Amino acid sequence: MENTLKKNDRLKDKVIVVTGGTGILGGSFVNAIAASGGTVCILGRNDTVARERATAITDGGGRAMALKADVLNVEELAEACNKVLHEFGKIDGLVNAAGGIQPEGVLSPGDDIFKMNVEGMRNVMELNCWGTIVPTQVFGKSMAETSGKGSIVNISSMNSKKAITRVLGYNIGKAAVDCYTQWYAVELANRYGDRIRMNALAPGFFLTEQNRKLLMDEDNHYTERGQRIINQTPFRRLGHPDELQGALVWLLSDESSFVTGAMICVDGGFSIYGGV
Repeated sequence: MENTLKKNDRLKDKVIVVTGGTGILGGSFVNAIAASGGTVCILGRNDTVARERATAITDGGGRAMALKADVLNVEELAEACNKVLHEFGKIDGLVNAAGGIQPEGVLSPGDDIFKMNVEGMRNVMELNCWGTIVPTQVFGKSMAETSGKGSIVNISSMNSKKAITRVLGYNIGKAAVDCYTQWYAVELANRYGDRIRMNALAPGFFLTEQNRKLLMDEDNHYTERGQRIINQTPFRRLGHPDELQGALVWLLSDESSFVTGAMICVDGGFSIYGGV
């Protein structure tokens, strides 16, 4: 699918940090921000990919910085934050895109539910929940101190809306992100008025490296699970990462200045379909 986001100035003069910026969805996010005139800081554990993506943006006339950090490591995040402030002097936006599914957090159909890998489920839950909260504590503080108008966008999921089988840790983590988004949005408003907003983007099902084996077989056909998802999606297809760009840019821009604590579903109708 061709990137449909045209170059514009909707995020001009804004400095935005994207955690998980080296992933598939994160890559689409950083491209959307750059195409909208924003300065994008690409944070992830894969320094090589972060640098490659930053270079591609700067070579195309945009502004970008690569940052290596683990979203659960406060010291690494603080160092990354200092680099952003030293280079650009402020932070206007944060996209908490780090997270996802891990093999140890998947329950196979034949597994004994009372012997599931609890530690693996806990690790996935912590990555998705605390991997959203901890970066906000670091970058959000600097946003409050340096930006006139700040926007934080968390990444929710359909897994927080319904009981999606096999991935309990991911379900719990994303449900926690929903609760956190609403709670923190209110607390931010109580302290900063409309200066800092927090919302969530809730993607439907998109093919990533983390969920590929759950959704597709070796012949690139849908697995039984993948086909069930298609059947539950009125559009009868998976989403493309670039289809998240418009909603993301809107939430980061001043166009959504009266929006906080919201969860924007981009899911092909999955969340509203009753199956009949």
